Amino acid sequence: MTNNYSINRQRWQRFKQNRRGYYSFLLFALLFLVSLFSDFIVNDRPIFIKYQNNYYSPIFHFYPETTFGGQFETQTNYLDPTVQKRIEDNGWILWPPFRFSYNTLIYDTQRTFPTPPSSAHLLGTTDAGFDVFANMLYGFRLSMLFAIFLTAITSIIAIVIGAIQGYYGGKIDLLGQRFIEIWSGLPQMFMIILLASILPLNFWWLLGITVLFGWMSLSGVVRTEFLRTRNFDYVRAAKALGVSDRKIMFRHILPNAMVATLTYLPFILCGAITTLTSLDFLGFGLPIDSPSLGRLLLQGKNNLQAPWLGISSFLIIATLLSLLIFIGEAVRDAFDPNKGVC
Repeated sequence: MTNNYSINRQRWQRFKQNRRGYYSFLLFALLFLVSLFSDFIVNDRPIFIKYQNNYYSPIFHFYPETTFGGQFETQTNYLDPTVQKRIEDNGWILWPPFRFSYNTLIYDTQRTFPTPPSSAHLLGTTDAGFDVFANMLYGFRLSMLFAIFLTAITSIIAIVIGAIQGYYGGKIDLLGQRFIEIWSGLPQMFMIILLASILPLNFWWLLGITVLFGWMSLSGVVRTEFLRTRNFDYVRAAKALGVSDRKIMFRHILPNAMVATLTYLPFILCGAITTLTSLDFLGFGLPIDSPSLGRLLLQGKNNLQAPWLGISSFLIIATLLSLLIFIGEAVRDAFDPNKGVC
């Protein structure tokens, strides 16, 4: 236990020595943390309401207009001045800093859409009348959650398949490699577009489609580590003692393979974000009413007379991918035993 703690401490020190990667990690963590609280920063629904000595949280719950003295059972439009006055006359409203969401249609503008950046809309609006900053913040969160889910699922699949191939070898490894060669030879982007055009577009369907093609890059690394480690003395000793193959694979060999696996994770995250952005840009990604970084790029392409659209979407995507690449390089250095600790 002490030895493992010492090794992990040295790895953390090597990670911090890579200043670019370390500060990229801090900045990325801050951006992701802020995006997780998008509902409390940019929203057209109040955070909290006190009305006639009762308390409500519209961010988390649906309240019909009749709750606040209206006549209809539909969702309350909290931006309606009449509704606001009725609530404030009988209590108070706690608003987010920006009173609009990614799908809030902007009406209070004197110019045609897309409008340039202003004090009310920091990055302007799209040609459909939606706020760019809100779409960017929500799109960042959605892209990261998609990438994290995709990375986690594909990593589990890749580890299992790579471990089985590398540990058993022989015909299992041969058949597995031939299958991977055939599967990886398919035009992945076109296959994803084909399936996305047939199946209903939503977060989970798109995640399942991309998982089908996303696990192969990591499985080869895991397979190589298992092939290298399976003939080590401690593995042979465990077999001689009658330890089951599953325990040997996942308790004794896998920790060694995880070193190479962890160094790949930031780059897999980059690939997942790029895939989602590309699909959204081409129109085969998430539903049209979802916040999307790829769709913001498309806005910039379709509205060259509004350069702020293309510049803002390019900068956020380029920054996000650059941060992940720098973090990946720092993680790679951290697990490299040839790099000492100063």
